[in-house]
Amino acid sequence: MEWILVAVFLVSTILGYILINNVPSLLHTPLMSGMNALSGITLIGALIATAISLKDAHGVLASILGGIAIIVATINVFGGFGVTDRMLKMFKKKG
Repeated sequence: MEWILVAVFLVSTILGYILINNVPSLLHTPLMSGMNALSGITLIGALIATAISLKDAHGVLASILGGIAIIVATINVFGGFGVTDRMLKMFKKKG
């Protein structure tokens, strides 16, 4: 079962890298806003996975990794929205 999860992780990492490299730079700003919403889904997934590992007593390592996943996903969500907000302020008229 663990090997399947590792394989899914590796395939999704490679596929994501290929997709992001093929996006034109003009589309990066609008796509970043959409990706912030998807990062929120990642945070929910990390919360659920951590809760399941705590409930089923999968061990201390699973709980620690789940906690790290929650922290990193939260930083990603708030940082992404902060960067998007700064970029949108660049397009507002001054005065």
